[in-house]
Amino acid sequence: MAAANDNIQIALIGAGGMGSGDAKMASGIPGVKLIAVCDIYDGRLQRAKERWGDGLFTTRDYREVLARRDIDAVIIATPDHWHKQITVDALGAGKHVYCEKPMVHSIDEGGAVIDAQQKSGKTFQVGSQYVSSLVYQKARELLKSGAIGEINLVEAWLDRNTAIGAWQYSIPPDASTSNIDWDRFLGNAPKRPFEPIRLFRWRNYVDYGTGVAGDLFVHLLSGLHLATGSLGPTRVYATGGQYFWKDGRDVPDLMLALLDYPKTEQHPAFTVSLKVNFESALPQESFGVKFVGSDGTITTGYSELTLSRHPRETEPGYTIGTFPKAVQDEFLREYRARYPESRPTADSMRPDKEETFTPPPEADAHTLHHRNFYAAVRAGRPSIEDAVFGLRAAGPALLTNVSYFERRTCGWDPNTMRRV
Repeated sequence: MAAANDNIQIALIGAGGMGSGDAKMASGIPGVKLIAVCDIYDGRLQRAKERWGDGLFTTRDYREVLARRDIDAVIIATPDHWHKQITVDALGAGKHVYCEKPMVHSIDEGGAVIDAQQKSGKTFQVGSQYVSSLVYQKARELLKSGAIGEINLVEAWLDRNTAIGAWQYSIPPDASTSNIDWDRFLGNAPKRPFEPIRLFRWRNYVDYGTGVAGDLFVHLLSGLHLATGSLGPTRVYATGGQYFWKDGRDVPDLMLALLDYPKTEQHPAFTVSLKVNFESALPQESFGVKFVGSDGTITTGYSELTLSRHPRETEPGYTIGTFPKAVQDEFLREYRARYPESRPTADSMRPDKEETFTPPPEADAHTLHHRNFYAAVRAGRPSIEDAVFGLRAAGPALLTNVSYFERRTCGWDPNTMRRV
């Protein structure tokens, strides 16, 4: 635990786009200071010094970062296949850890991260920012209050139609084995000759990334789990394919998934549909989660929530036109005895009642997520998205990959966080 007036000194491991953004946000928080950066591409280490000063310690080997006693916490923003090992090593070295999502590259790695967090006593947080979003906190409040009745369906989507959105990241023209530690990048992945596209566009390959599931489905499930209080689904099915980005990637650019969530004390059983499309006719990026209940809907976006109430009909209605006239009259007498006619009012004539909630501009979910992490570090308490929460979101998300590649429905135990 850092003293109240001390800086929390941090290091960045993995200085790509996401990691550099994380470091910028973290170093902008009062009392947090970036002092070290690790990356296997020398150009990113040079860029880090350009941004944060020549006094920055830089290295290709993350173990040199963990060996420093003056570093309190690390941000892990490497390719997914390095998340588990660096996290376990960092927690073992007594560092607090902010690890980008997904928490692990494969479901089987989750137990090791949970054990490492529990044994270390350090703060660990997964970098899926919707857990800190005021929008999803409001959704949770509304769902708990019964604002839309009993939830039965959740529709979630994150669509993109740009090259950058589809992970077509730029490759530096100077990329070579002289300034890139290729073997260190590969780590436990299959050995292969130097191929810079696999490093700078690693999300496109199952050896290093987790595709749509780990990059985007896990975001949707994290927000959904926060809002509903759910531990996870019991059954997962996914389909999709490569329809537009036929660029050598081995993961789909369109993916659809259905997940069945069981009944709990907090909510009835419901079904979730997830969708990601990398070449849609929609705006540059379309994101949302729609909670459908018996009495209305809650629709969330990046920074807005809309509550639309649709109260249940008080009368079931009738279809008696094919009955004999005498039978119709008898039916109507009995029907009106049960459902008396009511006089229309101005309120009853109104269509759907909608309310929109918008957080203040400064309540950016990404910034709030970093603030929550460093507040937990300073207070010596668990984070809002610890390793158990992280696996409960990552496990079902990664299981959609299993379903997609193996072309079958998969079972999941949300309590034990294991495949069944």
